[in-house]
Amino acid sequence: MRLRRMTSMLGAAAVAVASCGAPPVPMTPAREPAPPLWSPPRRQHAQAPARTTPTDVYAHDRPGMLAPAVRNVTPRVYVPNSESGTVDVIDPRTFQVVRHFRVGRLPQHVVPSWDLRTLWVNENEGNRLTPIDPVTGRPGRPVPVDDPYNLYFTPDGSYALVMAERNNRLDLRDPRTMRLVRSLPLPCRGVNHGDFTADGSVFLASCEFSGQLVAIDWRRARVRKVIGVGAGNMPQDVKLSPDGRLFYVADMMAGGTWIVDAATFRRVGFLRTGKGAHGLYVSRDSRSLYVSNRDEGTVSVVSFARREVVDRWRIPGGGSPDMGGVSADGKQLWLSGRYHGVVYVFSTATGELRHTIRVGRGPHGLCFFPQPGRYSLGHTGVFR
Repeated sequence: MRLRRMTSMLGAAAVAVASCGAPPVPMTPAREPAPPLWSPPRRQHAQAPARTTPTDVYAHDRPGMLAPAVRNVTPRVYVPNSESGTVDVIDPRTFQVVRHFRVGRLPQHVVPSWDLRTLWVNENEGNRLTPIDPVTGRPGRPVPVDDPYNLYFTPDGSYALVMAERNNRLDLRDPRTMRLVRSLPLPCRGVNHGDFTADGSVFLASCEFSGQLVAIDWRRARVRKVIGVGAGNMPQDVKLSPDGRLFYVADMMAGGTWIVDAATFRRVGFLRTGKGAHGLYVSRDSRSLYVSNRDEGTVSVVSFARREVVDRWRIPGGGSPDMGGVSADGKQLWLSGRYHGVVYVFSTATGELRHTIRVGRGPHGLCFFPQPGRYSLGHTGVFR
């Protein structure tokens, strides 16, 4: 959620119009001229690995399981400062900022590309994506893209999915050039986060401003279902359980995470984690889900097996933990401090806050890179 639009978003969420079983939404061209439907090159399709572990979708995210493309990449943490219009680059070994550069207006997230060769800075109000070379850590020439609040990639690498939040669209683009292919208008407001089913066929996305979730068949470009979570609520990050049976959805206003059946797309439970539940991150052993509670300065640890909160980590003196990711070795959880201009580093073994690093104003979707995994599904690092 953007800092400068807090009041308007709360008002918008209060008029949510939840619905279920919504009919498919026809695709219409975006405002920019839509080119002919793009077919991914054979080479890219052929590289998409088959999922070999149906009982754990995160089985390839274990410590040390780095893809060949990133084995020689120096670990860095990339922090987009939304209010400063900058990116800070942190060395995770020294916990020092080693590079700082300016980007466009309102950078929201730093997102690894599907092939792990590019990091994309989502410049929401700047209407562009700035590529970063993870080998050098330096930015390249920005690419014009309308309303890129967040960015995901289909499991086969054929499309980039731009979450056009203010325009209530899901834009399908060429994952390398970011050329627009088609746009899918959505029957909800404020689309911003999501995740895929275990077979990769459906993308479940949250719509913050209308208190809804949308299940999208991205291959046919249609909405399968709209799930309401209640007027006044604000669903945020979405994460699939390791066994692929459930989605967990953080809800900032409800103070916890909704549990949604991944086959029927029905709500089947709710876990109260804390005020301002926002980001969701899976531990390297697939046993735990870390939930950042932005409005109370805590992180809740949820057991996937028990489906309950088993621990809570507190920031001494309070804080605003937001978005981030787990370190490659699984020993640390890195989160931006949205309202405090800092980055938090927690020990995943003890829950202790080990480091607080000063960065720019309004740090948001930081990315720890590289991380284990064969390919990226987007956001700040969802790997398979």
